[in-house]
Amino acid sequence: MKPPAGHVSRLMAFRLWLHRFTFLTLMMIAFGLMVLGKADTLLVDRLRAGIGDAFTPLLEILSRPAANVAILVENVRHLVRLRAENTRLHEENVRLLHWQAVARHLEGENHALRSLLKVVPGPTASFISARVIAVTDGPFVRAALLNAGRRDGVRKGQAVVTGAGLAGRVDRVGSLSASILLLTDIHSRIPVVVTPSRNRALLIANKGTLQLIYMIGDGPIAPGNRVFTAEDAYAFPPDIPVGVVTHVKDSRIEIQPFVQPSTIEYVSLVDYGLSGILPDLPFKREK
Repeated sequence: MKPPAGHVSRLMAFRLWLHRFTFLTLMMIAFGLMVLGKADTLLVDRLRAGIGDAFTPLLEILSRPAANVAILVENVRHLVRLRAENTRLHEENVRLLHWQAVARHLEGENHALRSLLKVVPGPTASFISARVIAVTDGPFVRAALLNAGRRDGVRKGQAVVTGAGLAGRVDRVGSLSASILLLTDIHSRIPVVVTPSRNRALLIANKGTLQLIYMIGDGPIAPGNRVFTAEDAYAFPPDIPVGVVTHVKDSRIEIQPFVQPSTIEYVSLVDYGLSGILPDLPFKREK
């Protein structure tokens, strides 16, 4: 059955009146709440606290699914990252196994060739470890002071190395301390060899920048080539890492050292028994 026409008209008139005065009613309610809040602060605070207490269980129930979904999404992202990391590690492991096989093959081939050619092995090196207690970083003089000296077996000319490579050489030796001439010192002169071209050169410092001079060899040199010590003049043991070529332009070749002077704390003094650099003269007392 359809409702009477008069009832429908009254219902539509009520809805029209409600829509017309809804905004005005809300404005009056808001104004009344503001006046009530100014008149009775304690009552409004209690009302807010009551509303908060009433809605807290509902909000907590609603927040649990959202938190669980967030945890689930984070777990999925973590699993995706783990899968990508696992794939990368697997590829690196395959490459390492390949290079391990290559290294073992080259090691066996090297041993066979040495036996065939009757290569005389080089001298055995001895090491002395010391701590850097001071660093002088000036425009020309760049040196470091060690807490080991002549009584510990330190000799002038010994190569000073870290885990990264060559840091310099022993310049002066006292009874309890020794001074290192760093690579970036203006007086530093290091015979080196550039790989893979095997060109030989002299490494010097020019205003804090390492450069190669007196190049011997016609092999190409490009950024990324590694530089090692050479046994020329019997001053340094061979094949100690020095740095990498960073800039090549005309005859100017710049090198970035592996060892930064400001970061060294402990060093090793390598002694191969070389006599290319004269030792300190014995101290004589005046009569």
